[in-house]
Amino acid sequence: MTFTEQFLAEAGEILKRIDVAAVERLAATLAECRAGGGRLFILGVGGSAANASHAVNDFRKICGLEAYAPTDNVSELTARTNDEGWAGVFEGWLRVSRLRATDALLIFSVGGGNLEKQVSPLLVAAIQYAKTVGAKVTGIVGRDGGYTAQNADACVIVPTVNAKHVTPHAEAFQAVIWHLLVTHPALKQAETKWESVR
Repeated sequence: MTFTEQFLAEAGEILKRIDVAAVERLAATLAECRAGGGRLFILGVGGSAANASHAVNDFRKICGLEAYAPTDNVSELTARTNDEGWAGVFEGWLRVSRLRATDALLIFSVGGGNLEKQVSPLLVAAIQYAKTVGAKVTGIVGRDGGYTAQNADACVIVPTVNAKHVTPHAEAFQAVIWHLLVTHPALKQAETKWESVR
């Protein structure tokens, strides 16, 4: 078997193992957020930050859900990191945005955050802050989901089928699942361009 065959076989296995009920809970939670006039804040670091930026567009344009990614403002992100430290970057951003109970976080992460290992502490701090204001916490994460999965109201864990490929599969399937969500009848409001061209 070539590497390409192996990698694609792993992707196929992940598709078979995705928890469908978890995806449905996530769709319902986001639909509830929109119905209540809430906003969606999509948080990710590294490749997950790039995914967050793309997903913001899709949730806004296709679903009519007011959405933001703190990482889209590199000036504020780097100023907060420089002046206040990395761990509080997202929490500070959410405080200024006046995060409230009608809002929701959507965490994109490979590990979901882990304070003991000091991995993605800024996600943990954001989740902790969201809980204090009553905002919903959701996520699409890899591995065991870490802090996000343990504390989320709705979370999809991308199954691990090869421990050597956790990161690429987790980040790739963030995109698969968010595209499923923006296409889901509970959320989709606008036709996508190429589907509307006859």
